[in-house]
Amino acid sequence: MIPVTLGNAEHSLTIPRGTREITAALRLFAVEEVRSARRYLRSIDREFPIDESLFFPVGKHSDAADLNDFFVMVIAGFDAGVMSEAGMPGLADPGNIVAAEAHRRGIRVIPLTGPSSVMLALAASGLNGQSFAFHGYLPVDAAGRQKALRELEKRSSGGQTQIFIETPFRNGKMLEDIITACKPSTRLCIAADITLDSEFILTTTVAGWRADIPALDKRPAVFLLLA
Repeated sequence: MIPVTLGNAEHSLTIPRGTREITAALRLFAVEEVRSARRYLRSIDREFPIDESLFFPVGKHSDAADLNDFFVMVIAGFDAGVMSEAGMPGLADPGNIVAAEAHRRGIRVIPLTGPSSVMLALAASGLNGQSFAFHGYLPVDAAGRQKALRELEKRSSGGQTQIFIETPFRNGKMLEDIITACKPSTRLCIAADITLDSEFILTTTVAGWRADIPALDKRPAVFLLLA
């Protein structure tokens, strides 16, 4: 399970050398997006032999049958890597499909060390890191999203941090709905552009966010709630 940078050009700041060396030695990959995977591999090794490598795309609708040729090669003795577009595969990413099938086939799954926006946001938030739940994406429609937010706020009142994400171009709408649906006293952490020069991480109350709404458009962000 190969971690990828969260967008910063200088991979050495967030990807350990050992992880980069293992990644650069592989020639078989299951990836969320082939083009970005190739670009990342060339960023860690300018001489990486793209044309000598095989890439199997994995999407949220993929299943075990789609991965049969990939696993035939793994069983034959090829080491393989699973890559997300950013961060750790398997977290808000279809890499879990590959890992689950590997376990079913008795193949060892090894997580390499690297950045996870969800875990980094939680660590920096000051919210409860002993009990938390990650929900991925909430409903796209405003009514459904506000209903989900109220439910998450209710769950968080028991002390469990609720974590979710949004497609960057909808971040503004997400924040509007949080401010509309949640109580003024509920704490909200917004962690945007994690590990980038423009990194922004702040926890305050919903009332505090109402008074000072940040510009989040097109910025990867993680949201954390605790009532």
